[in-house]
Amino acid sequence: MSSVVIERHDAVATITINRPERRNALNTEVKVALRDALMQVTREPEVRAVVLTGAGGHFCAGQDLAEHAATLEAAPDQVFATVDAHYAPITLALATMPKPVIAAVEGVCVGAGLGFALAADLRVFSREAVLATAFTGIGLTCDSGLSYTLPRAVGEARARELVLLAESFTAEQATAWGIAGRLTSPGAALEDALALARRLAAGPTSAYAESKRLLAGSTSLEHSVADESAAQTRLGQTADHRGAVAAFLAKTTPTFTGR
Repeated sequence: MSSVVIERHDAVATITINRPERRNALNTEVKVALRDALMQVTREPEVRAVVLTGAGGHFCAGQDLAEHAATLEAAPDQVFATVDAHYAPITLALATMPKPVIAAVEGVCVGAGLGFALAADLRVFSREAVLATAFTGIGLTCDSGLSYTLPRAVGEARARELVLLAESFTAEQATAWGIAGRLTSPGAALEDALALARRLAAGPTSAYAESKRLLAGSTSLEHSVADESAAQTRLGQTADHRGAVAAFLAKTTPTFTGR
């Protein structure tokens, strides 16, 4: 049984963390497979939107602490090599992939799982999903980009509370606090995420890629307006832009090809 499964339907790839007996906790096998799966679909031009989800009614329970404890005992000087080898590349792949990524979140979504969900562009949450940062509960701090993504989503004050207290919270609380996401009925997160993915896969992929890069890279207004100008110039040369303008003037629906 594969620990991570990739399914492709038309222009949408679904990546499923497939360790349901452990609530999709991340051991080394899963982390390597997830990292490699994300790199693979990033390189596939026929894939124009990606859904990340978990098997068995849970998104991801974060690091597998049984494996972590064994590594602490056997190779304490190597135990945190996983941050650079796995967690950082997974997070960056989700955030910088030049196509939209949607997290379909059911059940448990904690620790690195929460980091992965926040690194995605869009989120669909089951109303029964349970979220938490979890790190300080075991004497650690953030990984998987949470120190960056969480304050941007909920504000610094709320982020400090969520990280320092490490208390669990609901999907409804998450969306009320600013973690953007669509709420859906239990068991429907994947279906709703796939509907969003199909919509995005039919859209202007190059424009989505430029938009992701601009939103992530803003450091100042001066930097942003210069970067926007360069991005608009690049997009202005695409067939997608020219075709969409022509369709608008002709009062027809544009067809986007990602070129």
